[in-house]
Amino acid sequence: MQSAANADVIFVRAVQTGENTWTFHVTVEHPDTGWEDYANGWDVVLPDGSIIKPDPTADFTRLLLHPHENEQPFTRSQSNIVIPADVALVTVRAHDLLDGYGGREVTVNLTQEEGNDFVVER
Repeated sequence: MQSAANADVIFVRAVQTGENTWTFHVTVEHPDTGWEDYANGWDVVLPDGSIIKPDPTADFTRLLLHPHENEQPFTRSQSNIVIPADVALVTVRAHDLLDGYGGREVTVNLTQEEGNDFVVER
């Protein structure tokens, strides 16, 4: 269920692709209205609050480059996400250009095959 005008994470599929390396497929829902207000990124956040970014200069784990007015919800993927071996839980959150963070987040337990709103493939 969508929360007001915030970007909501609806579902996460985390696929382990190597030692401590993952690809995340994240489904986001937001009432994009055009270039002035759209979901413009999502993050994978560690328990200490740090954001994992394959490109350290990027604003987000995954930058979303354009509005998705006619494609809701939508799924976008990001590879080469390195998660420390001692981390079991990560939180995935989305950001929108106008309102920032504040929508629905999904916490993924990487030690489980599935949970509410996520699956993990090893």
